[in-house]
Amino acid sequence: MTRKSLPALALAAALVLAACTAPADDTSSRSGPGRTADPTTTASPAPTGSVAAAAARLSPSVVTVNTRTAQGGGNGSGVIYRAGGFLITNEHVVRGATGISLTLADATQTSARLVAADPITDIAVLQAGRNDLPVARFSTALPQVGQSVITVGSPLGFANTVSAGIVSGLGRAIPGAAAAGNQALVDLIQTDAAISPGNSGGALADHTGAVIGINEAYISPQAGAVDLGFAIPAATALDVAEELRSSGRARHAFTGLTPATVTADTARDFNLPVTSGVLATQVTADGPADRAGITPGAIITELGGQPTSTVEAFLGALRRLEPRQEVPVEFLPTGQRDPRTATITLAERP
Repeated sequence: MTRKSLPALALAAALVLAACTAPADDTSSRSGPGRTADPTTTASPAPTGSVAAAAARLSPSVVTVNTRTAQGGGNGSGVIYRAGGFLITNEHVVRGATGISLTLADATQTSARLVAADPITDIAVLQAGRNDLPVARFSTALPQVGQSVITVGSPLGFANTVSAGIVSGLGRAIPGAAAAGNQALVDLIQTDAAISPGNSGGALADHTGAVIGINEAYISPQAGAVDLGFAIPAATALDVAEELRSSGRARHAFTGLTPATVTADTARDFNLPVTSGVLATQVTADGPADRAGITPGAIITELGGQPTSTVEAFLGALRRLEPRQEVPVEFLPTGQRDPRTATITLAERP
């Protein structure tokens, strides 16, 4: 099914997970063509609350993640989140890596090992070969739309690159991402601060240098986008990272149904009573949805108090819930027009 604007799958294809897939060229620092900065020059102190002050506080805790794969290699970014050299990055940064090293803020390098990774949230935990790395401060409260933010990462291999902008939106889901098989791209922070290839796994931070998100992806200018970047909220990233570090896996709530977005086209083709919502195309026998009285063909309109007009909204609502949690679900039973509310006891995703 297509949209009158950009088709969902085309938009998903235009969405770039911000990790470089090939090593960047030489990234030695220069102050201008033919001129090298004088290392003996001392910069003046940055004003408190400025972008410069926030970057100075955060940058030592952000690293470049260098990967070696069967296809060659690439780079992304990572943030030291726990003593002992533990850092957060994106799962797609290290996917398929046969070797991992880190370039630190002082340009030295160290080895790293993959502790565990979770493709559902696109979070991975690495442990550096050094345990003396400075830990970043995190803020798990959601930011406000319009507040100032900075990104710190290694776009195209340029280590500790800083960009500034604002929070453009909260709870964002990338249209078509779920249909394209990427369930990580829901419930995100949107920002207009520049995110480029290599920024994946780096920090989105507030004006104090506290990390509020882990940079994830951007929509490319080829899709007609201008400054559309996305980050995983810090609360999600930290929760998943701690599960990965302590147990080697992350637990996710499971409804036992296969969702599909209801559109005007599908409503017309299948004579559905509504033009938005989530159609249960399959229901697992004796699963949570089945036990709640939801059958194939039912339309989910609300989960846990959150409207579910699309699959992305449904997955975003589900991400905030826990296995074994009992939550209300509002749905239209198969072939009926009157809504019904039931309680669904979520299971753990197999």
